Amino acid sequence: MSYIRYDVALHSRMELRKRIMAHPPFSTHEPPASSPSAVSSATPAFSPLYQQIKTLILQSLQAGEWKPGEAIPSETELAARFRVSQGTVRKAIDELAAENLLIRRQGKGTFVATHVEQQVQYRFLKLVPDSGEASSEGPSQRNIIDCKRVRASADIARALGLRTGDSVLQVRRVLSFGGVPTILEELWLPGTPFRGLTAERLADYHGPMYALFETEFGVRMVRAEERIRAVLPDAEQCARLQVSPQTPLLSVERVAHTYNDVPMELRRGLYRTDSHHYLNALS
Repeated sequence: MSYIRYDVALHSRMELRKRIMAHPPFSTHEPPASSPSAVSSATPAFSPLYQQIKTLILQSLQAGEWKPGEAIPSETELAARFRVSQGTVRKAIDELAAENLLIRRQGKGTFVATHVEQQVQYRFLKLVPDSGEASSEGPSQRNIIDCKRVRASADIARALGLRTGDSVLQVRRVLSFGGVPTILEELWLPGTPFRGLTAERLADYHGPMYALFETEFGVRMVRAEERIRAVLPDAEQCARLQVSPQTPLLSVERVAHTYNDVPMELRRGLYRTDSHHYLNALS
């Protein structure tokens, strides 16, 4: 069966290299041409200087030095910290902002992006009403079917980078808009990072699920890959979504990653498209 695959570009894949710390990109002095180090410095650099600074900033984000929603140091402070020019820092921050990991605010500074903010909440939800944007119909009404610990099957373990049989959390829920059940979701989370997550906790939280993961479990989703295909529902799915067996649904399978491309969620959703459509803006 064929499917459509694309990346939700919240940030590009990172290669955190040990050479960055072993040979930090701090010195801008060039050795004399006659010195032995001049010979080795003639070899091509493994990445531009601003990319190395970008990687160091990402390491600080991953380590939790700056929390989601908090301001990061100014460009001047970061330039002094890394012993590079302010322009180099600005270029690194520009890329991180373009990847939606940082947010610039005029006159206030640069902040770590957070799923709590309105403009970020709908970045992963691509199903929008035919009548307008996703935010125009307000928050969804959520019905948590169950949340339980299970053993990871081979395909779940493969998607999450776990071993078959490892403990995972399985969550099933229905999202309704305007009282109409529109999305049926089943998702799996690694057991250890999400210890303490329950159906009651999910039901009591009124913000986006990724905001809950971020604020209460310290897991921030920064990138996702989705596979999309058209399917027909089975009997249970028909009952949950209140559709007939002949109603075509959009099947969306997503693997969401945190920093350093670590998979943290496998989500399989069935979307009704009689009043909604899947919108993906390409740039």
